[in-house]
Amino acid sequence: MEPLTTKSAFIAIVGCPNAGKSTILNHLLGQKIAIVSPKPQTTRTGITGVLTSDDGVQLVFTDTPGFHRPHTKLGEKMMRAVDETISGGDACLLVVETEKEPREAEITLLKRIVKERLPVILAVNKTDTVKDKEQIASLILQFSKLADFQAVVPLCAVKGEGIPILLSELKKLAVESPHYFPDDTLTDQPERVLAAEMIREKLLLRLNQEIPHGVAVAIEQFRERDNADILDIDATIYCEKDSHKGIIIGKGGAMLKAVSTAARYDLERFFGCKVNLRCWVKVKEDWRNREGLIHHFGLD
Repeated sequence: MEPLTTKSAFIAIVGCPNAGKSTILNHLLGQKIAIVSPKPQTTRTGITGVLTSDDGVQLVFTDTPGFHRPHTKLGEKMMRAVDETISGGDACLLVVETEKEPREAEITLLKRIVKERLPVILAVNKTDTVKDKEQIASLILQFSKLADFQAVVPLCAVKGEGIPILLSELKKLAVESPHYFPDDTLTDQPERVLAAEMIREKLLLRLNQEIPHGVAVAIEQFRERDNADILDIDATIYCEKDSHKGIIIGKGGAMLKAVSTAARYDLERFFGCKVNLRCWVKVKEDWRNREGLIHHFGLD
């Protein structure tokens, strides 16, 4: 029996904030590694997800921050991450929502992809939000005038609709080559980073207005007990104002307790063991413009 021919491709997932990039990545992998929330700019760094199928194809995805005009040093680093991911990839998956016409940021992204001469697939997400299917057809036609797409896939990522078709098209981008990750690899994200992101997701889902964008999570301790199947995790939640700290903690500690409880549930499910999670809240004014703190939080 001849050995299986292996193929691979590095694919950048790009698009505007809140387009559904992380949701698509999670569905493609069949497991949640990227946090999701209704808040824009949920993803702050490139998140790598690896999918190796039985047919010998390995797809290495990088979920990038939503493309936007930056207003802080953190925002600048996020946009640099998008640019570097595009330039270092083999192909791109552009995720757009079902608007009436392409956004200026999406046109800018496409021009960047075309400049790199990368093959690109267009995923039109959130098709369930539009009753007039002609609007979707019109949007696809407008995008098709801007670039020569390898494929166009309408889908509803939150329901998983269209994901199998998208995966089939993505596999066509792979070329004969060795696998760059062990076949059982899901992500290259350190466990501490995954834990911090799971906690931040619960904050994003519960906080309003400007507070979510000024929150960061640092894991101070991540240790498995010697004599028990229990993971001890200590996390510090950083915010930019004293007033925000009070909101995050909540009356009688109610908000912090709710966040911790929800995060612990996800952590236990992901790591497959009991988790003892302890969270504290500290203020670091204007940390999104402080290089040292951005580095400390692993966001550079």
